[in-house]
Amino acid sequence: MIVLGINAYHADSSACILRNGELLAAVEEERFERIKHWAGFPTQSIKYCLGKAGVSIEEIDHIAMNRNPKANLLRKTWFVLRQRPSLALIKDRAQNASTVIDIKKTIAKEFGLPAEKLKAKISYVEHHIAHLASAFLVSPFEQAAVVSVDGFGDFVGAMWGIGSGNHLKVEEKIYFPHSLGLFYLAITQWLGFTQYGDEYKVMGLAAYGEPSEQSKMREIVKLNSSGQFGLNLRYFLHQVKGASMTFEAGEPQMGIVFSPEMERLLGPRRTPGEPITHRHEHIAASLQQRYEEALFHLLNYVYEQVKIPNLCLAGGCAMNSLANGKIFHRTPFKEVYIQAAAGDAGGAMGAAFHVWNQTLQHPRSFVLKSAYWGPQFSEAELSEAIDSRNNELVKSNCKIEKIDDKIALCRHTAQEIAAGKVVGWFQGRMEWGPRALGNRSILADPRKKEMKDILNERIKRRESFRPFAPSILLESVDEYFEQDYPDPFMIKVYMIRAEKRDLIPAVTHVDGTGRLQTVAEKDNPLYWRLIKEFEKITQVPVLLNTSFNENEPIVCHPQEALDCFLRTRMDVLVLGPYMIKRS
Repeated sequence: MIVLGINAYHADSSACILRNGELLAAVEEERFERIKHWAGFPTQSIKYCLGKAGVSIEEIDHIAMNRNPKANLLRKTWFVLRQRPSLALIKDRAQNASTVIDIKKTIAKEFGLPAEKLKAKISYVEHHIAHLASAFLVSPFEQAAVVSVDGFGDFVGAMWGIGSGNHLKVEEKIYFPHSLGLFYLAITQWLGFTQYGDEYKVMGLAAYGEPSEQSKMREIVKLNSSGQFGLNLRYFLHQVKGASMTFEAGEPQMGIVFSPEMERLLGPRRTPGEPITHRHEHIAASLQQRYEEALFHLLNYVYEQVKIPNLCLAGGCAMNSLANGKIFHRTPFKEVYIQAAAGDAGGAMGAAFHVWNQTLQHPRSFVLKSAYWGPQFSEAELSEAIDSRNNELVKSNCKIEKIDDKIALCRHTAQEIAAGKVVGWFQGRMEWGPRALGNRSILADPRKKEMKDILNERIKRRESFRPFAPSILLESVDEYFEQDYPDPFMIKVYMIRAEKRDLIPAVTHVDGTGRLQTVAEKDNPLYWRLIKEFEKITQVPVLLNTSFNENEPIVCHPQEALDCFLRTRMDVLVLGPYMIKRS
């Protein structure tokens, strides 16, 4: 039986496909459209998934959407009658819901078929239930507390429940207009970061400040005795006017969500491009601390209700790696699982597994242990891509060498990295989720303090305050980090041991932390071997790892890797067995 999961008409549109409960493929539409966080219908992602499964769209048995416009209707009606939001807001949400409901017509149109030829049953899974499913149903736990914290989805800002076997039971919801994701978005916008998804920049900035504005943040977000939180709505616009949102066929757009009262409280907002001051750093630090207070308030409450030591976390806020790294210290949970695409892209997977396990009542048989579920290219395809750019490579004084022995390939690449070269590394299947995890990565020597500036100047062209991440051999984590819990998805920040910070300064943030990726030989043998070869040369089992891109989605196709290599000042590109070096 084939189940297709879809996240459509929302940011990070995506698709995945299951055969008899086993994941075959998962990918975000942005990788094909080449627009970050692409919103709309994920046609290219679906085509890739169908190709990987070897089936046509007519052969799909179930299609699962991570939205259910009919969910929480009583709450929606009560809100409209009580708050009387603008007609524009009501009309906008109704149009979006109508688009989701007509998904079968959209699929038929995109694939050039009459709708009646699609035999698949369409299932609409409530947004946060899909998030819960994306965390628990692919986790290694038989039983767990399951928590989703997000912006909004189907009129809910957060949800928690219990996962047991193949079943999820929802216990409580925190409804619109209250949302920790929206709180973080509002302050991110106040700080002058207005592009969709810019919250991660603020996490990096927070390390430079002190939480000196915490009293004001506590005025914006209130906590109650039952583990819940609430926004002080005088500082927001979304509950009355609505936030302007564009989630159709392109880059998602979000209007300003904070009210003039926010500027009266915090002062004038920073405009994009304006210099960042210490005050901005302190606001970022205060935001992060208040977010953590609210999150751990909720998580500790959930633990007290269930007394289960295992936690599964999902939703866009589960990408807050700073908070994730503190869960063991700030809550009683002993085990934590956060899958690679914890945000909205992962909702496609959650919806698919919810249909397979809970709706169809099949037992669980799959655990998501790695993130490598995207497109892969044959050696012939890599060779063809290189040949097509031969003239440009010659003009750039590049030398091309084919190294068939994988250990030799890793050894030569490690030597280049140890010599201070910046290396593009393109191997195997592309990663699922927002992190580059050793298959679509730019790699460098973490021992060189200047490497952060080199990467920003020559390749990444991004804000100087943003840190770079360490990839470390799993067996060496305890030697370098104060917390040794594995994190193959680069989704937690841990403190680097004080005595190791000067050894790997390029991946040590200003506060002594690193957002690590633990690399196990069984999960990614080639990348593990590369780090091992680097360790043999330098006695350091760590590489600096950043995503293979330049202000664009992570590269998917070898042509995109070549484009990025040629237009930047990268030194080496390794495409499968092919090593391309600038003279």
